[in-house]
Amino acid sequence: LPGLSSQIRTSMDEIQRQVATLRGLDPLAPVQRSLLTPDELQERVSDDFLGDYTQDEADIDSRMLTLLGLLEPGVDLWTLYADLLSEQVAGYYDDEAQEMFVVRNAGFAGPERLTYAHEYDHALQDQHYDLDEGLRYNNEACDADGDRCAALAALLEGDATLLETQWLRTYATESDLEEIQEFFGTYESPVFDRAPRFLQEDLLFPYIRGLGFVTELFIEGDWAGVDEAYRQPPASTEQILHPDRYPDDLPMALEVPNLAATLGGGWSEARHEALGEWYTLLTLETVLPSDTASDAAEGWGGDAIIVLSNEGAGKDALLLITRWDTLLDAQEFFAAFTQYGNARFGRGTTTTTLAVWTADEAYVLFERSADQTLWILAPDQTAAEALREAIPFPAAIQ
Repeated sequence: LPGLSSQIRTSMDEIQRQVATLRGLDPLAPVQRSLLTPDELQERVSDDFLGDYTQDEADIDSRMLTLLGLLEPGVDLWTLYADLLSEQVAGYYDDEAQEMFVVRNAGFAGPERLTYAHEYDHALQDQHYDLDEGLRYNNEACDADGDRCAALAALLEGDATLLETQWLRTYATESDLEEIQEFFGTYESPVFDRAPRFLQEDLLFPYIRGLGFVTELFIEGDWAGVDEAYRQPPASTEQILHPDRYPDDLPMALEVPNLAATLGGGWSEARHEALGEWYTLLTLETVLPSDTASDAAEGWGGDAIIVLSNEGAGKDALLLITRWDTLLDAQEFFAAFTQYGNARFGRGTTTTTLAVWTADEAYVLFERSADQTLWILAPDQTAAEALREAIPFPAAIQ
């Protein structure tokens, strides 16, 4: 075992037994273990997390986030993620290699032991429920449905975070507690602190919101109740944000055709997926108070977001159709979005079901029909109106 003294190996073995006991999952196979320097861990994490994430994919994500008002134009998202990962990761379980990596700072003290407990729980999750094939928590499935993937991440990290807190209360020694307190007392995260607010919240979502979700399952059914969620995984961030809606309230899939040809030559569909309640909330939160944004997004029932791009002309367009749980929810979102639009695009023209804004290099239409809303953001009025004419709205439910 590279770089592992017999003392560290003994400590790891002990933590593995403690985690298995707390979690109620027996190990099904041994796990490879490595202690890496911060630089080695950074390289490993970059290869694993960013090796499958190309600059082109990052550029498309960046354009979508810019259209949503979450990111300033021209931000290099790939580099931002790379910098964040190098700063944030203290250790991780690689499910492809089935190997554990923990950062070697001054040895294997309290912070490393706590991280090891968290990461070993991920190893047990993988052995029992197969993250890749069983849960379909993999690049391909996540590209197809990012909102579902965020919900799975919340289950996995919420589980490991709850386990970690139980390990801390049950097994951590006095010196563990002192060392952990000292570590967090002096911990600095300049890249994270400078990152856009939505990204900070999004990176913490699986841990904080996931912990809330898993804690509800644990209160109702102990770890057996959490295990049940792996057999019937959460389907959307809505279910993570509102555990009472799990497992029955499933997202509605909306039928939206490919509209690229509507805008003429050079246009293509860069994204077509679900945005989800969480990102709807984050979008509103860029200009509205958190509670207003949260209340407005809460009635989410399903959506389809489409990003159209003309790379040659350097232009993009966005369509977001959302189905709300009730007519009242749709009306509430319409009112909140009108506030959002006025704050982001300047004062618009508004009726009870239609709002229009003309901004720098953008023409924005927002419409409500019964329990659905439609947001079109296009480079100009002609493009926006062409898209509005071509899109079936309200959308059919798949």
